[in-house]
Amino acid sequence: MSTLTFIGTATTLLRLGPFTVLTDPNFLHRGQRAYLGKGLWSRRLTEPAMQPDALPALDAVVLSHLHGDHFDRVARRGLSREAPVLTTPHAARRLAGWGFRAEGLETWERHELRRGADTLTVEALPAVHARGLMGRRLPPVMGSLLEHRVDGGLRHRLYLSGDTLTGEHVSAIARRHPDIHTAVVHLGGTRVLLHTVTMDDRQGVDFLRRCAPHQAVPVHHDDYRVFRSPLSAFLRRADGAGLSSIVRTVARGETIDLSSGPSVPSDPV
Repeated sequence: MSTLTFIGTATTLLRLGPFTVLTDPNFLHRGQRAYLGKGLWSRRLTEPAMQPDALPALDAVVLSHLHGDHFDRVARRGLSREAPVLTTPHAARRLAGWGFRAEGLETWERHELRRGADTLTVEALPAVHARGLMGRRLPPVMGSLLEHRVDGGLRHRLYLSGDTLTGEHVSAIARRHPDIHTAVVHLGGTRVLLHTVTMDDRQGVDFLRRCAPHQAVPVHHDDYRVFRSPLSAFLRRADGAGLSSIVRTVARGETIDLSSGPSVPSDPV
């Protein structure tokens, strides 16, 4: 069984076989500010579906990068230090100073978790938060590939986009991993200092064309004032591109079964 519970922003609980993984923990309440560095901040517009004290035991936390809408002061105070945090080397250094078991992964580097015959591998993937001068001002970001296997047989391959723009790096990921069962796609068309730093509706559809997942779950699209491209725009553009059949929307607090999604084999091997 593979499931995704949407908490808000890019925060999800993934259950892949016996493994439970938290992604990009953002638990700020509606109205609170997320600090983005360099004096930048944005106010949260939504309420997360869960707080850290309601989380189940975690096998790992996967963090795409260290921004206030992906790892906030509530997560810093409330998350257990027991589960490893798999993230960029830049973020790992800061998290280690806060007492977390942080492991920094370079691009294409992997970390494996094991429970009996089950393994979960997390691989760091290339991502581009912004280009040019803005790209140099923002913290490094990674995508992640999660592969659940039983006795070596693949059960689910899931791609977390992270806060990335689309581009040739996504095509490179697809060439390396051509059969992606689920893509969790960070959208929102985030605008910071007149620069777009996450995918809008147009980029989101290009991303889907490049990585060609069996199904796509959009997240990170309506939680902060800096998000300028609504989910409805992405859904319209995906429909116009003939891709609406693979898109699965999820409400905050909702759990969806990823193993029963469109075109996804019930037991892919």
